[in-house]
Amino acid sequence: MHQSSHHDHHDTSVSLRPPLKWAGGKRWLVPYLRPIWEPYRDHRLVEPLCGGLAVVLGLMPAHALLNDINNHAINFFGWLKKGLVTDIPMANNRRLYYQHRRRFNQLIKTGKGDSKEAAEIFYYLNRTCYNGLCRFNRSGEFNVPFGRYQKINYVHDFDPYKRGFQEWKFTAGDFEKVSLSRDDFVYADPPYDVIFTQYSKEGFSWDDQVRLAEWLTEHPGPVVLSNQATPRICKLYRDLGYELRFLNAPRMISCNKDRKPAKEVLALKGI
Repeated sequence: MHQSSHHDHHDTSVSLRPPLKWAGGKRWLVPYLRPIWEPYRDHRLVEPLCGGLAVVLGLMPAHALLNDINNHAINFFGWLKKGLVTDIPMANNRRLYYQHRRRFNQLIKTGKGDSKEAAEIFYYLNRTCYNGLCRFNRSGEFNVPFGRYQKINYVHDFDPYKRGFQEWKFTAGDFEKVSLSRDDFVYADPPYDVIFTQYSKEGFSWDDQVRLAEWLTEHPGPVVLSNQATPRICKLYRDLGYELRFLNAPRMISCNKDRKPAKEVLALKGI
């Protein structure tokens, strides 16, 4: 497969790490996805649920369309693309944490949620808060408490991301609003189908799992879906005509000290 020159500039950015902490990040999955992606690497990679960017940073496509429902993460990525250098004080300090959290909520309330300051504070809160969670109360305020980390390394200069992100487009919204081109390579990573709802991300229901899988069957180009291999997920994907492959996932969340690896399913179509 010939490598076209337009993504050569990406080869130097291979070591870019995902800039945020992200529950259920799929960095471990990249070695399994790479051989599936490789024949399509001159296509645009589209992630309708891009999360913390672990997969796109692992694959480093020349062109990508990255969407997520979390507009604060998308705002932060947009500022990285501009070459963000942070100005705010950052320290693993309880008082500073709650001060920044109050300021962040004030920015959201006053319609400044897409500002550079909001992006900087979002990064700081993500690195410093409990378990890197992103949670909001009913009145739309970020309400995650201070974390319990011994030591945190904060990045101040995000310039290396600027070059890597140049040909990548970021959008915020529901996955169905993402407009796909016929030959886009789509990788979709919905929140795990878990029965314990306190672990599932707010607002991704079974209906959304079905809606996503059905929406992707309409796409004429290559599609890969990843999920926890629950019986109903496997049945859903199989009934829709996906080819299923199974993997052992590192178990990230353990509610009963169960260290057995979770079963992960990759559902492929048009590959």
